[in-house]
Amino acid sequence: MSSGTPSTNIPTHLANKLRRVFVKDLVLDCLIGVHKHERDGSQRVRINLDLMVLESSIPIDDQLSNVLCYEALVVQVRKLASSGHVNLVETLAERLANFCLDQLNVQSVKVQIEKLDVFSDASSVGVEIDRSK
Repeated sequence: MSSGTPSTNIPTHLANKLRRVFVKDLVLDCLIGVHKHERDGSQRVRINLDLMVLESSIPIDDQLSNVLCYEALVVQVRKLASSGHVNLVETLAERLANFCLDQLNVQSVKVQIEKLDVFSDASSVGVEIDRSK
């Protein structure tokens, strides 16, 4: 029995058949936060996704239908981030992770969400989670 690769916990015999799909530094306005002043308007958040996708046995053949489409990821992230007020960054991160893991062949995902305008003396605050099937 093979042990998983350290960073993904994916069986070693599959690790060389993985493709990394990512979305970096997507900045969106989001209704998020538990404090009164956070409920009065949207806040800028930066979202990063890093997905490990098991490559299909189907050749890519330069066809979008044969790969995980990052445009579809971004569209759904925008939809989830704008679907109403969320109290915690952690809640939004879990929702995004669950969506990603529901996609065909996605084995693991790292989600990072940062609030950009919370403290004047910090560029951001946030959370990062790792989830796998």
